[in-house]
Amino acid sequence: MTATILVTGVGGPAGRALGHQLAGRMADGLDVRAVGVDLAAQDVEGFSEVAAVAPAADPSYAPTMRDAVAYFAPHLIIPTVQDELSQVAALAEILGSAARPGESPAQVVSAGSRSSLIAADKLLTMWTLAAAGIPVPVHAAGSAFTDAAAALDWAGGAVVVKPRVSRGGRGVVLVEEATDIDWLGVSASAIVQGFAGGTEYALRTYRSPHTGECRCIVLEKTVLKEGRVGNAAEAVRLPDGSLPDIERLAIATVEALGIVGPVDMDVRRDDVGDPYVLEVNGRFGALSTHAPELLTNVLKDYVDL
Repeated sequence: MTATILVTGVGGPAGRALGHQLAGRMADGLDVRAVGVDLAAQDVEGFSEVAAVAPAADPSYAPTMRDAVAYFAPHLIIPTVQDELSQVAALAEILGSAARPGESPAQVVSAGSRSSLIAADKLLTMWTLAAAGIPVPVHAAGSAFTDAAAALDWAGGAVVVKPRVSRGGRGVVLVEEATDIDWLGVSASAIVQGFAGGTEYALRTYRSPHTGECRCIVLEKTVLKEGRVGNAAEAVRLPDGSLPDIERLAIATVEALGIVGPVDMDVRRDDVGDPYVLEVNGRFGALSTHAPELLTNVLKDYVDL
């Protein structure tokens, strides 16, 4: 029986990375049908059909997503859009049942309702990790400071200001001088973090929902899109075991958050080499092609392929 896999956000970097991997595996004989959803129907490598759904913040998101799931009748649902993860986690049982009425429900790749809600908000993530003893930069809501000078003084150096809820590197600002940002636009919807000036890593981590076993793959970001901050424009995979402190930190982080499944995590060293967790996303990321083991584990754990 051909298994149908539904991926969300197929037009984005994470969705396209999954489509590329699925296309390669189908060419090698994997018996699956890959379909997708996004804000508009479009042609994307690896997907035989793409349907339109509403944005995650729109009240129509849940109805349009449920309709798409009923239409495609997938065996597996893989969400890749950061701001839909908490909704998909909450709707997992409903979506699974809608996919295959009268049959076994679809499996939904979800970090879990609580974990998805925490990881979807960068400030909640920092609070939770700090309480668990995980090293994170100093952090606060943007509303904690009257101006940029106060934030710089509090951090004792440069800070990063970014939306608490966002996709990718959108809206990230490195503030080294008070004139680097108009603080009038900074509110409680933003997080302020101390800036760690060392090497940044993109960690591809997978934690089995069945056994709890965790595997971390370390990518070093060699070029960042915004110069010293932002998403990786280029990255290289480091040999397994070459950075044991980073791997241990990644595993401790996902365990502290209770996340299962694929995890996209950013970690950066400070100027003396100590690593800090910057943010955690409970989903596949744009660099998942560098770590094909994540997709292999998802197919094995969720649909036994």
